[in-house]
Amino acid sequence: MKKYSYMYLFWTIIFILFPLILILIYSFNGNVGPGLGNYSFSLDNYKSFLDPLYINILITSLWLSLLSTLLCLIIGYPIAYIISRMPAKKRNSLILLFVIPMWMNFLLRTYAWLTLLGNNGLLNKFFAIFGLGPFNLMYNYKAVLLGMIYNFLPFMVLPIYSVIIKMDKNLIDAAKDLGADDKKVFLKVILPLSKSGIYTGITMVFIPAISTFVISNLLGGNKFYLIGNLIEQQFTFTGNWGFGSAISIYLIIIMLIFLAITGFDLKKIRGLRLK
Repeated sequence: MKKYSYMYLFWTIIFILFPLILILIYSFNGNVGPGLGNYSFSLDNYKSFLDPLYINILITSLWLSLLSTLLCLIIGYPIAYIISRMPAKKRNSLILLFVIPMWMNFLLRTYAWLTLLGNNGLLNKFFAIFGLGPFNLMYNYKAVLLGMIYNFLPFMVLPIYSVIIKMDKNLIDAAKDLGADDKKVFLKVILPLSKSGIYTGITMVFIPAISTFVISNLLGGNKFYLIGNLIEQQFTFTGNWGFGSAISIYLIIIMLIFLAITGFDLKKIRGLRLK
């Protein structure tokens, strides 16, 4: 066991802790450009991000991320619940349908929407049969939001499904024996016991949603900037690694706050289960 714990510690230090420290060091570099050759300690990168332009980008990113997370929950919970109540063979087949797209490259999955939503895409061709359109379905916030929901929905469905499927059926039977109808069973038994899966799903959707840049690049047509696009631009085009690292630190802090909130709730839920 000690051998594996040392390997895990080594992996954590090399691939998680060391890159984070490097980003933190870069974020305090006052000189523009890649590398640490002309390092000069400064807080300018953090101050620059407080510009209203960048704050608006952050607010837009947070809004789209929260909205996509909420929609994934609204769509994903009923799907997970319905699948969990099906026979085992059907259940496994339907869950596999959610897993198979995740085997494909993220970029390819997003590119597929270009053929669906474009002016000459399949949807506009379908509407043209009825003399409608063409509709402007691409390069707007709705397209970006749709891409987020499509790519991150499995991350909501799978955790909720795994919790519901492991739920003790005796609790449901006991609630029904005590006179509870289906609505009360769901609200008083199933929903409270599935909260851990909900919080896990929310975390797994929100974190990649707020840091994404591929979806907004392709479906937003570079017209809509999210925080992920801003970070990518600093590292790949502008070459201002210090500012890009400072933005990354801000983003990491937001993620840690979000994880702390959901983690607190999970502890409360575990505590209630133990009582």
